[in-house]
Amino acid sequence: MVTTSPPPPPPKEVVSDEKWKEDQDTTRRAKWWYSTFHTVTAMIGAGVLSLPYAMAYLGWGPGTMVLAISWCMTLNTMWQMIQLHECVPGTRFDRYIDLGRHAFGPKLGPWIVLPQQLIVQVGCDIVYMVTGGKCLKKFVEMACANCTPIKQSYWIVIFGSLHFFLSQLPNFNSVAGVSLAAAVMSLSYSTIAWAGCLSKGQVENVSYAYKKTSPADYMFRVFNALGQISFAFAGHAVALEIQATIPSTPEKPSRIPMWKGALGAYFINAICYFPVALIGYWAFGQDVDDNVLMDLKKPSWLIAAANLMVVVHVIGSYQVYAMPVFDMLESLMVKKVNFPPGIALRLITRSAYVAFTLFVGVTFPFFGDLLGFFGGFGFAPTSYFLPSIMWLIIKKPKRFGLQWLVNWACIFIGVFIMLASTVGGFRNIITDASTYRFYT
Repeated sequence: MVTTSPPPPPPKEVVSDEKWKEDQDTTRRAKWWYSTFHTVTAMIGAGVLSLPYAMAYLGWGPGTMVLAISWCMTLNTMWQMIQLHECVPGTRFDRYIDLGRHAFGPKLGPWIVLPQQLIVQVGCDIVYMVTGGKCLKKFVEMACANCTPIKQSYWIVIFGSLHFFLSQLPNFNSVAGVSLAAAVMSLSYSTIAWAGCLSKGQVENVSYAYKKTSPADYMFRVFNALGQISFAFAGHAVALEIQATIPSTPEKPSRIPMWKGALGAYFINAICYFPVALIGYWAFGQDVDDNVLMDLKKPSWLIAAANLMVVVHVIGSYQVYAMPVFDMLESLMVKKVNFPPGIALRLITRSAYVAFTLFVGVTFPFFGDLLGFFGGFGFAPTSYFLPSIMWLIIKKPKRFGLQWLVNWACIFIGVFIMLASTVGGFRNIITDASTYRFYT
């Protein structure tokens, strides 16, 4: 009787179609504080300056409650993402799509995860093009009052041109310096925003009443405000990519330093978001601008500096969100088109992506409405409820237990925010576009 040896066990490492083949020894050398400033750079961006505007439609009670619930919910889902990074022994899910494949299956997973993640990353980069251009324009106008005014579209192009050069940096580790500078700037301009509002005090005849408009219009504006708040918690789309840069061993798994870094990032998040939202609304009430810095006029040198800080920050934020997209595009070109890896591949794919986001940003510079639309359509799923769905599928917590109930609560709240803010943001874009002159 001939005996056959059993087949060898399958390899534990799952190779993703979306992974870019890089030397793991050189790419996985990040420290825990890398995750702090990468997460801060990804999360605290343009959204923080629109929080008082969101408060103007939600009011004191509901606005504060939505902000606090969002902070707690997204901290919970961030913890889940970090734990799920190595939920299978011997496997690191280095991309959101890898975890999606594991949770939903190899066919369904990419269709659920990839569109949402791309909406977040590309949407953020488009909004950051608009934000960078507007703040650069404001800075120059305040620093040089006698200079000839230049169209806002030109300023967005000037801001976008920087990224044709920065986009050639190869990976996350190479943008660490840019990301650190961006994180410092985010804390600085957030502090200037709330301290400036506190120093200025309440404007004359400040009103905290709900804005006077038709019931239908007000409902849509409230929906858009929910999207603006969800935009402010958008770091989850790149959380696994950030964790992938941290070395991991059985004795020292990457989830420990990553969670330490994430806690630091959320602490910084809290001391930026809550003061800006509450003090900004306190100072200007229902008449606050969708970018609170625009309401602050004096001292002019400080407000000019804050606008320049926003520019530096969104330069870093753009790169943090763009890096996984570059990774995916280059991998796609190599696998599907047989394009040889190298400088030419990087130059073509990354320049094309920067040009695309620049064109859309110049064409549709509706800052507040873009935040609401993208916030609902992409950020609510990736930050609020997709991690909870994957946690229920992979970890299978006890039915009706605390974890089970918390996850289902996150799912229901997240789905409501997604639907409401997507509808509100899209409707407001249509409304504002009817009165807007393009390429001004």
